[in-house]
Amino acid sequence: MRAHSLLLLVAFLALGSQLPAASGRRKGEKTGGCPPDDGPCLLSVPDQCIDDSQCPSKMKCCYKSCFRQCVRMVTVKLGTCPEDRFNCLSPIQHLCHKDSDCRGNSRCCPGACGRDCRNPARG
Repeated sequence: MRAHSLLLLVAFLALGSQLPAASGRRKGEKTGGCPPDDGPCLLSVPDQCIDDSQCPSKMKCCYKSCFRQCVRMVTVKLGTCPEDRFNCLSPIQHLCHKDSDCRGNSRCCPGACGRDCRNPARG
């Protein structure tokens, strides 16, 4: 009987490790991501939301122009963007604006001279 219980425990642990990352979200957090915040900070404006639960459906509480507000969420691909340690000597130029602008599994990642499509870092 003990071996059966141990086998059952191992099976539950294995299944739990296969749950999507979405299960690790904070309470009230919606799936999807925030669009990039490229706007300058011109005014000191109070946040219009604290978390996603305060936003209508298909909207997410994100930083936009240096304060939190409800904005239309964007699709985010799996993986994390690789870290870029270079400094840009030319003007900033974005080659993409969101992950859906990139082919396959590539993500729209911030780089030294702007966002471009890159393969996600292995983690």
